[in-house]
Amino acid sequence: MTALAERAGAPPVHRAPSRRRWRGARLAPYLFTAPALLLFAAFKLYPIAWAFWLSLFKTDGGLQTFAGAANYRRLVADPLFWSALGNTGIILVVQVPLMLALAIGLAVALDSPLLRFKGFIRLGFFMPMVTGLVAYGLLFAILLNPQSGLVNWVLGLAGIGPVPWLTHGLWARVAVGLALTWHYTGYNAVIYLARLQALPQDHYDAAAVDGAGAWQRFRHVTLPGLRPVVLLTLVMSTIGTLQLFDEPYVMTHGGPDNSTMTLGLYLYANGFKFFDFGYASAIAYALTVIIGILGLVQFKFLGDRP
Repeated sequence: MTALAERAGAPPVHRAPSRRRWRGARLAPYLFTAPALLLFAAFKLYPIAWAFWLSLFKTDGGLQTFAGAANYRRLVADPLFWSALGNTGIILVVQVPLMLALAIGLAVALDSPLLRFKGFIRLGFFMPMVTGLVAYGLLFAILLNPQSGLVNWVLGLAGIGPVPWLTHGLWARVAVGLALTWHYTGYNAVIYLARLQALPQDHYDAAAVDGAGAWQRFRHVTLPGLRPVVLLTLVMSTIGTLQLFDEPYVMTHGGPDNSTMTLGLYLYANGFKFFDFGYASAIAYALTVIIGILGLVQFKFLGDRP
């Protein structure tokens, strides 16, 4: 009958898909995403929820007892927590802006048409990022050793006395900041370089026609063009700094006199040295809240504006 209708010029009759096929088509996306969702729930959501549950318990004599918000009240009155937060804040406020400023300058230099062997030089600046955290932390601990380090030996040749890099509070912070800057500046510079190469050349040509000099082009064309990636790197650097653990653990163990004790290191000490997992979980949630607040502030002031 359908064939006769088609021969007669009538429109073909399309059969509606069966209910089973229609149901299978609706379930297909969920079936494909189910493995990823299950892994996310098992390795992300469950640990997050369990950590919050642990933060409501305290450890007494190896036994855990329900304490409600006692760990959070203890957190507010803990001077070592505030000291660790202050040390982390100093690194965040001093080292991160310096590192990002150096990365922007390095990216502009690497984008220069006058630079030769660009690929080799860019690879050289990116290579520190490939180095493992523990490996480069040990490297800097050896280089900055106050007694036998190469840095103090070179300073001695210049007539400068030995610097107590790892044994003085101020210089220990400087040492950690130098290590972080060496490791992450090239990485951020590569991100900025990718953005610079995507900026339209017409903007620079128009600015040059209007009589803008090199500094004015950098200020009014380059920096506004870099704004999205500056926000990205700032947020990533903030999160990484607030979670800082490997470098101070390897280089200074939080010393001297807790001058390089960071929030990540303090969390580790409570959880895996003193086995006070409830208090460590409370520190982790406090850290999460701090990261969230700073992220919102950064998006507020550097995000896209109408």
